[in-house]
Parts: sequence; C-alpha cells; structure tokens
Amino acid sequence: MLKQGAARTEELVSRIRGLDSGKRRQLFTRLQQMGIEVARLPIVPAIDGSDTPLSYAQQRQWFLWQLEPDGCAYNIPAALRLRGALDVAALAESVAWLGRQQASLRTRLEEVEGEVRQRFDQDGIALLQVEDCPLPSAERERKVQASVATELCTPFNLTAGPLWRVRLLRMADDDHLLLLSLHHLISDGWSMGVLVEQLLGGYASFAMGTEPVLPAPAIQYGDYAHWQREWMESGERERQLGWWMQALGRERPVLELPTDHARPPRQSYRGARLEVALPSTLGYALRELAQAHEATPFMLLLASFQALLHRYSGQVDIRVGVPNANRNRLETEGLIGLFVNTQVMRAEISQGLRFDQLLEQVRLMALGAQAHQDLPFEQLVEALQPERSLSINPLFQVMYNHQHVGTGRIAQQLPGLQVEALNLDNQTAQLDLALETYDHGDAFSAVLIYATDLFEAASVERLAKHWLHLLHSIIADPQGRIDQLPMLDAEERELALRGWNATATEYPLDTPVQRLIEAQVAR
Repeated sequence: MLKQGAARTEELVSRIRGLDSGKRRQLFTRLQQMGIEVARLPIVPAIDGSDTPLSYAQQRQWFLWQLEPDGCAYNIPAALRLRGALDVAALAESVAWLGRQQASLRTRLEEVEGEVRQRFDQDGIALLQVEDCPLPSAERERKVQASVATELCTPFNLTAGPLWRVRLLRMADDDHLLLLSLHHLISDGWSMGVLVEQLLGGYASFAMGTEPVLPAPAIQYGDYAHWQREWMESGERERQLGWWMQALGRERPVLELPTDHARPPRQSYRGARLEVALPSTLGYALRELAQAHEATPFMLLLASFQALLHRYSGQVDIRVGVPNANRNRLETEGLIGLFVNTQVMRAEISQGLRFDQLLEQVRLMALGAQAHQDLPFEQLVEALQPERSLSINPLFQVMYNHQHVGTGRIAQQLPGLQVEALNLDNQTAQLDLALETYDHGDAFSAVLIYATDLFEAASVERLAKHWLHLLHSIIADPQGRIDQLPMLDAEERELALRGWNATATEYPLDTPVQRLIEAQVAR
C-alpha cells in the first residue's frame, strides 16, 4: 500500500510539473472550488529553476533594501568558536558543497522589464575567507568582538551576490572563529540552524575523506516562491484574508509608548538589547497557570506583554507582531530561505477587563491566526493599506517572539573539535520594541530589544522590572483587573505616594508674597 501511494504521488508530481504556470494556476483554482486543499499537494520544481519570481516576503526585503542599500539591519549573523584540530581544507569543501546544495545561497536579484526576479547562479558560491591573526589568549576575546562587529556592519548587494559570507579567523592552531552572515532575503532564524547543521555535517564527512550522504533537496526555495504565488492566486489569498480583515477591523492604530526622545523622521535601525532573568519559581508558576486555562506559555506571556503595553500607553487596541516559522510543509524543513511570516495579534483591553479574560481573548486569537497562518504579511499590508511612513513599521510597532530552546543544532561536537555557538548583539532594532522569550524546558529567559533613537537604557530597564512585577501579580491574582494589577515595587510605590507629593516648602513669614514671586522670576 505504501509503495502504491508513493507511486501515485510521484505520478501526480510528474503531471503537475508538466503544466505551465497558467495551467497550474487554473488547476489549483478548480481544486479549490471542488473543496480539495491545494496545500496538501506536493510542491513541484519550477519548469525553469534558474529564474523564479520573488516570494512575497522577499518582495518586501527588496523594497526595504532599495530604501537603504547600505544598511545592515537585515543581516543575520552566526558565530562559532572552534577549539581543537580544525581541518581548514575540509571546511572550505563543506562551504562550497553547501552552496551547491542550497540554491538560495546562489541567489541574486535582477530587474527585467519592471519585474524583479531571483536568479540562481552556478558560480555564485561564497568562498571561505581565511584570515590569520595569531594572538595571545588575553587578546583573543577583543579580536573576536571586533571581527563580529565588522561583519555585522558590512552590507550586501542584492543585485550582485553572493548574499552570504563565511569568514574564518585563525587565532591559534587550535582556536578559530567562524563567522557566518546572510542577508534576510535568503534566510531566517530556522535557516541559520539548517545552515550550521549541514555545514558541520558536511565538514565531518570531508574531514574523514568521504562525500556527505545528505541528498540534494527535492525542491529549492525558488520552487516554493513559485508555488506560493500560484496557491495564493488560486483563491487561498481571499479565503485567509477575509478572516484577518474581520479579526483586525477597520482601524489602524499606532502604539504610542512613552519615549525618551521624539521619533525621528526616518528609522535608523540603531538598537540595543537587555537580558531579563525570570526566576525559576516564576517560570514554574507561569507554566501551571497556562495549563489551568488551557493555554500555552506563549499565549500567557503574550497576554502579559499586551497588558504591560496597555498600562504604558493607555490604549485599548493593542497590536503586536508575532513571527511564525511557516515551515508546515515537509519539503521546506531542510531548506535555507526566507520562510518566516509575521502575524498581527490584536487584543482589546477595555476598562475593567480581567487578566483571565484577556488570556482567553489571546488564546482564541492565536488559534485563529494559526488556522490562517499562510497569508503573507505583505499581502495583509497591501489589503489593509495603513498609512506609510519611513519612521514607523506598518500595522504594528512592537514584536513578541517565543522560542523553544533545546540542545540546539549549533552546539555540535565533532571528532577532535569542540564547537561553541556565540551569542551575538548586532546592535540593531527593526521596531520600536521587541520582547523575545525563551523556553528552556525547566525555566524561561527573556531579551528586550529596543530602538535607541526612542529609548534610553534606564527606561527599558524600568519597563523590564515592571513586566516582572506584573507577572508576579498575574500569578497571585489571575482574575484581577488589568488596570489594577500591581507592577511597581515597594520603592516605586513609596516614591509615587509620598516622594512626589512631598511638596511642602517653608517660606519666611515676614516676607510679602509679591516679594517671593519676584524672587522666583529673578531666578
């Protein structure tokens, strides 16, 4: 039975592959009308795999790059510390092999008759750049930081390629730093894990004198981009868009958080980050509370963040961008490319709303968004048509991202070599504010990323402290009113109640009032 099913699938793929783009779109439309889910059909390679349209997400990256071609806000980096006996030749072979495996690593963009296309050059493979910089151990960390900073600030040219770089710093015979940098046009967070896993797997094979056993992917990213457009244009776009239009309503509110500086006329993307530690006891209590309300930790933490934003802004309609990996198809799991999609999560926090009511609202919104997760964010922006500005992101200004952290693809051990993934701060912020939370299984941690054009570090530290206090208050009273849940510590409460109200001042009793006023004016 399994062999028969596989044979039918192969026959179906062969037939679909033989159709041109127009006939394939007609087929998809007809299947939709018959109630057959096109998403269940396998993605087939494009007829001409050397030239495909951009995906919707890539189209936005092209637009952003044209606005700021020398910018580095959309560089995605990774850094690996390699200690031990490194076979540099094997690493170089693995880099070249990976470039042949993944067509997205050979991407460059080309505009033809007003349409931007992505081309996959056979010779557009990045080469391993090796830099010898022998240093005593005391100076190596400084060199690591300087090299990372330089790499993060080096832009890519989307029309020239390659759109990834691989640098190796040899600081000693047994101490190397491997720097990887990709433009967001061809990568996302998931892709970086795939890249490192396959690069190290290839290295292990070449170091042993054998070819990697990993077969070439059945499809490439360009095939996905081609399929995505055909699927959306067959009626799926309208189906999913209808739900989002209803969920988000007619208004396009801008979240106005209190800032330390006026918003500049154009985003500079300069940013900083703040690590936030959550006590293990708090993490355990959050997990229990989420389970009691048939919610996930993601839903609970998102609700807490939206409650915090409501308290800070005083606004009722709170919208937060949430990235979705968009890897719900087996064919895409091992591909490098820009798959991540962003969803707009809306919460309406009216006066007197309890936190448990907000959590239920967030839970239902998240479930609905998951059922309509394929609509590209760019299509949502096009349909809702928010007011465009170079100083602000459309539809949301704040992001929340929740990630599960395991042993990780990056932390691999190879024969004779210890591999350590380094945490990088690229000192950029694509939005006003972003909260990233990490589920380690037995605990949670968090990072706040903020635009330094808007916020001072002290303000973000205070916001983080308020969020932690709010989480404790939620645990203590999940049915409490959001506008009454405590988020100040004892010192801040004392300052608010007494310090700022301690305005009594002694004045000389023998001096007329007009003289006191004149003295103030003279100052």
